Amino acid sequence: MPAIALLSAVFVVGFEQLVQWHYGPIGIAGLLLLSIGIKAKNPTCSSIGAVMLALMVAGPAL
Repeated sequence: MPAIALLSAVFVVGFEQLVQWHYGPIGIAGLLLLSIGIKAKNPTCSSIGAVMLALMVAGPAL
């Protein structure tokens, strides 16, 4: 069991670093809002975080 927890923690930290490197502080804020909304079961917070991440991934329209 501790190996699974350690592996998941490494994955989460790695994913956060990737988002921060690629999308900057706005991406981290979106990821934070999404994860807090999911853990707190707050659909508004998770929706705002998901929209922020989707806008960051979509990028500017050409």
